[in-house]
Amino acid sequence: MNVLLPTLGSSGDVNPFIGLGAALQARGHRVTLITNPIFQAQIESQGLRFLGIGTAASARTAIANPDLWHPRKGFRIISQVLIPSMEELFRLIEAHADQDTVVAFSTLALGARLAQEKLGIPSASVHLQPGVIRTLEDQGMLGNLRLSASHPKWFKRAMFRLADSLILDRHLKRPLNEFRNKLGLAPIDRVMHRWLHSPQLVIGFFPHWFAAPQADWPDNIHLVGFPLWDADETARLDEAFEYLDKGPPPIIFTPGSAGSTMHAFFSESVKAAQRLGMRAMLVTNYREQIPSTLPPGIQAFGYLPFSKVLPSSALLVYHGGIGTLAQGIKAAVPHLVVPHAHDQFDNAWRLKRLGLGESIPIGSYRSPRVAHAILKVTSDAGAVQRRREHALRVDASAALERAADLIEQLHATHHAA
Repeated sequence: MNVLLPTLGSSGDVNPFIGLGAALQARGHRVTLITNPIFQAQIESQGLRFLGIGTAASARTAIANPDLWHPRKGFRIISQVLIPSMEELFRLIEAHADQDTVVAFSTLALGARLAQEKLGIPSASVHLQPGVIRTLEDQGMLGNLRLSASHPKWFKRAMFRLADSLILDRHLKRPLNEFRNKLGLAPIDRVMHRWLHSPQLVIGFFPHWFAAPQADWPDNIHLVGFPLWDADETARLDEAFEYLDKGPPPIIFTPGSAGSTMHAFFSESVKAAQRLGMRAMLVTNYREQIPSTLPPGIQAFGYLPFSKVLPSSALLVYHGGIGTLAQGIKAAVPHLVVPHAHDQFDNAWRLKRLGLGESIPIGSYRSPRVAHAILKVTSDAGAVQRRREHALRVDASAALERAADLIEQLHATHHAA
């Protein structure tokens, strides 16, 4: 197969596709990742082909905007990346597709969904988090609003329509339909409601025990599990292991790979660690948000592969990104989630429901409350066995192989038709 893997977003959105690409390439397929150039070196270091959409400058501009993590304003910043990418991605797929092509695209890679519709290329939607799949049953969280099975369906319909009209379609519908018109396609309404799911195949890169399938989810959805791919940073690992060997397990504080404006998060985290007399690792590629002077036992690090360092930590305090969450479950560490926006509220709710950690909204993230929550989650003796049991249920290799199987089956079915 000629496999094209378009994805947009941060490392948490790109890493699973690198893992998927490596699994498909190991089976003898030609694999090309299509994403922002900031990931080019990382992708090519794995022996995968790369095609760029957007610019490194545009990605850095979005990351540097504090509104990116605002519950209501955040999608406007995301749309400023999405809208220019739609036609660019469509044209790349159009130019690089042949009779053996199959596409597996991420939730926000809308140009790939257009290419499927217009060009007839067999394509799969790949959703990394359950929150993007709407249901009138138990939605989990819509932003910071709980939509349970007990809420009436009319209320959930109204909330979805409100989110579309005020936020999602407000930014996406007009530019998408303008491009659809150029392609000779009919206009659509509610871009992020049902249309974003491929009618041929939907892959959920999360397990059923994290998010149980709902009766009105797409019929063609397959939940394969967490992929857990992260980059190997040998030089940084040497520094991290040297630190880990010098004392008791530390707390790891991180706002995610795209969190660059989290000064308050880090200052309150340092104060909380001091209150508790615990060591701490502050993990971010944007060190300007870390206090200039750190007390003994607290150290800053750039990006680290969490699969290597989390098993040696005492606790993970983070934004609620699905990739970091999955690594934390596999490492069997306690979680303290600090959701800001997007899918993070839903991820935090699901994790807490499993009894694997606690959550504090960013607006309440102050060192006394943080220290209290850390003591609560680390002293929960009953959670230790739950974390061990769930860690054993995470099989990244099986998840990637199952996804590769489904993509091969999609290709075979298309050519048999």
